[in-house]
Amino acid sequence: MTLIRVADKWKTTTFILLLIVFLAFVLRIVNLTILPVFADEAIYIRWSQIMANEPTLRFLPLSDGKQPLFMWVLMFLIKYFSDPLFAGRLVSVVSGLGSIFAIFTLSLIIFNSRKVALVSTLIYALSPFSLFFDRMALVDSMLSFFGIWTLVFGVITAKTRRFDFAMLTGFFLGFALLTKSPALFFSLMLPLTFVFFSFQTKKNKFTVKLGKPILLLVVTYTIAYSMYNVLRLGPNFHLIATRNLDYVYPISHLWQRPLDPFLPYFHRSLEWLWILGPSFLVFLILVSVVINFQKYPKEILFLTLWSWLPIITQAMFAKVFTARYIFFSLPTLFILAGSVILIKKKAFKILVWGVFALFVIHSLLIDRLLLVNPGNAPLPQNEHSGYFEEWTSGIGIREIADFIRSEHDREPDRQIVVGTEGSFGTLPDGLQIYLENIPKVTVIGTGSVSIDEIPRQLIESAKFGNKTYLVVNNSRLKKDPEDLGVKLIASYPKAKRTGESHEKTLYGPQEILYLFEIHD
Repeated sequence: MTLIRVADKWKTTTFILLLIVFLAFVLRIVNLTILPVFADEAIYIRWSQIMANEPTLRFLPLSDGKQPLFMWVLMFLIKYFSDPLFAGRLVSVVSGLGSIFAIFTLSLIIFNSRKVALVSTLIYALSPFSLFFDRMALVDSMLSFFGIWTLVFGVITAKTRRFDFAMLTGFFLGFALLTKSPALFFSLMLPLTFVFFSFQTKKNKFTVKLGKPILLLVVTYTIAYSMYNVLRLGPNFHLIATRNLDYVYPISHLWQRPLDPFLPYFHRSLEWLWILGPSFLVFLILVSVVINFQKYPKEILFLTLWSWLPIITQAMFAKVFTARYIFFSLPTLFILAGSVILIKKKAFKILVWGVFALFVIHSLLIDRLLLVNPGNAPLPQNEHSGYFEEWTSGIGIREIADFIRSEHDREPDRQIVVGTEGSFGTLPDGLQIYLENIPKVTVIGTGSVSIDEIPRQLIESAKFGNKTYLVVNNSRLKKDPEDLGVKLIASYPKAKRTGESHEKTLYGPQEILYLFEIHD
């Protein structure tokens, strides 16, 4: 009878949660490849293809100082899909859905409120911020997934003091460390869960027995870093630390230039939340923190620190700062926003539910654009630039791959050689992921990001009788095509530049991807 009563009590909550998950899935899967491949997506997908075909290269991402877990997962899936970009983004879709269950669980544990849990998960499901990155073949959605589950089991461990939950925390932290370097934040902030350890009162004095919580942390860290050290089996493990230095300033930066770039970067993070949150989310978070702090000081302070410490630290020390770098901080921010419904005063509750309704409407309007016309979605300027305007955008790559494929089908016995600018990234990796394993088609990166003459290997290919092409962005083309003696086959304009920049002055208002044919 007890189980029947529990099931009856939870049936409405379970039904609503499943509806939210279904809504989130639909929003993330519809038109999943409408956004052209992005530079890092091309790299990760290409690595996965290579790793799937060559077992000795399972640690290939270490060659660029990247952890390989995302690619390890993708390499087992990619062979089952005809579109590699869809396969890569599907991994993030699944990660996002997993984060929804974690947000529900953590909200329920912290606030003991099913309403807060449901509202928090709905915020995650609808927010354009989470929707955008859950639809990209980037590691950030997976990092967020493992991070929030690390926190879930960390809090459960603190509340129960059980070794089995400490072990589960260690496994999820280990997976996070195998995904991306910012997982270090989860490791450093895990002791914050001490706030949920029970206090014991003795003669009106509070005392805490620290032995067991510290022992539980030791168990968690031992498992997590044992998993991480599996990467030492790869030949380039040391490059992780080396590449991390390319992205962060040394600790001495704190007393040398503490406000540069902290102030502009922190302002930028607030702008991302305002634009992609979208704006009504910021209001919900602020109201929840201010009003609920008196009744739930421990819970509000914990979620606030877990959310903002990584953002502030990255704003202080990051050399490069983009919206996806704070993505793993969003789940706890969404829980803060969802906890706003705990406010009891009737006047405030009416206001809160009104703002929440505005958040839902505003989010759905932006979500619709992301699904059907992402170029017109109100993205922050630097994000719009990277995904739609500059060489990092893959606009035109799929069309060029289709053209090469049709040329191969027309003359299947003739060798086709396609040279591109650069050696990895949007080009040539963006083309290689679509043209992999097509006989008689070879895509090579020329190694040069500044094309002022036809690369020698392409000239020799044309002389040998191969059909030979060159794919290059106009910003990388330093000589008039007529002077190079190439024939323009197609051009693919990218979105017009929307921000004032040095590149705009040099290359004009619009980047264009060119496909040239090279004749003997």
